[in-house]
Amino acid sequence: MLNEARAREIFEVVRQASGADETEVLLETHQSALTRFANNTIHQNVAEEGIHVSVRAVVDGRTARATTNKTDPESLRRVAGQAVASARWQPKDPELLPMPGPQTYQRVERFDDATAALTPEARAAAVEKVVARAEKSGLIAAGIFSSTSAAGALLNSRGLYAEHRETKAEFSVTFLDGGSGWAKGNFTRASELNIEELAARACEKALANRDPKEIPPGRYTVILEPAAVLDLVGFLFYDFAGTAVLDQRSCFTNQVGKKVFGENITITDDVFHAGQAGAPWDGEGVPRQAVALVERGVLKSLVYARHTAKKMNAQPTGHGFPLPNEYGEAPMNLVFAGGSTSVDEMIRTTERGVLVTRLWYIREVDPYQKILTGMTRDGTYLVENGRVRQAARNLRFNQSLKEMLNQVELLGPAVRAAGEESFEMVVPPMRVRDFHFTEVTKY
Repeated sequence: MLNEARAREIFEVVRQASGADETEVLLETHQSALTRFANNTIHQNVAEEGIHVSVRAVVDGRTARATTNKTDPESLRRVAGQAVASARWQPKDPELLPMPGPQTYQRVERFDDATAALTPEARAAAVEKVVARAEKSGLIAAGIFSSTSAAGALLNSRGLYAEHRETKAEFSVTFLDGGSGWAKGNFTRASELNIEELAARACEKALANRDPKEIPPGRYTVILEPAAVLDLVGFLFYDFAGTAVLDQRSCFTNQVGKKVFGENITITDDVFHAGQAGAPWDGEGVPRQAVALVERGVLKSLVYARHTAKKMNAQPTGHGFPLPNEYGEAPMNLVFAGGSTSVDEMIRTTERGVLVTRLWYIREVDPYQKILTGMTRDGTYLVENGRVRQAARNLRFNQSLKEMLNQVELLGPAVRAAGEESFEMVVPPMRVRDFHFTEVTKY
């Protein structure tokens, strides 16, 4: 695992070989392992480790980056030379800022020794219990159980040094037999993965989904479980970027200070939240700040990298990506405020609606109204008179996120959610009126 002494040793070799006006080195190491199972049998166990060395050079107002996965002195000198040579080929950037100097960071503790030491035998033992549940229920189970430990460091020739260590564990399972049921968890500590609970939830959904019936498309009250909410609202994250607004690529262009969602929607970007992951510094080493993006439906703020902030007369918020890049910045730690209504209570108080476990194959149709299309998957159910009446055939939707977040009737407690279309965020389940389903799928 990368430590400060080794990081500084690598940086010094690069700095001396570079000869650039300014030099930056981004180091990332990882050790990851994965156990995969299907047809109620473990069929794959893989493990890998590696290092990524990314060097940025600034020469006469020009900048470029070169990368390698080798750390011997010759390879480090070579990548330093490649960064300098590439920079000299670039046009001058009149907006390029000097690299930041030393910074002070608020620490986040996201490294767990037990997760880093998780063995194949431990993962297999957990999978064995899941498979036993599947066989007892006459189902077939498939999924993955993975664990990762990673370390990163950012150093530059102006004296900046930033470091971060983190672990992560993920479990995903699908139960199959005619219908399907799914559940997934992703946390920085394996102990937070309640695998038996996830398996029980997916198993229950699969059993209830054995004989789905077709219901007509149309506008329904929809109860979205956290994974479904995540994979929809995840499409908003770049719209909160200063660069996207400046380039008029955001659905929030010219809307700062205006009401964009319902009054029950509040969104922050907060890397320090207990349900979040990631480093407390951005791609240039600027400290991340917690930013109130939306308060009671009103768009309050955007996030800014240093160069975007200067162009927009704002203060940088520590959300920039490594330079050079065309994207600028984005909030990577979105937290949606939740409510107190459980999914069960949402169901009990719904006269007629659709319960959605998760979504997939989501694509953007209109970036300015944020209209998305996609399909339900692994557990879609018709709700009538406060009860889950039957499994429903999967449905395709065409839905504006801006419209949807103005039509949220109820919110549940916010949780760290994991899906398949978006990175993890903290979101609540939602009950939404007039959600637009356009057609029934063929399965």
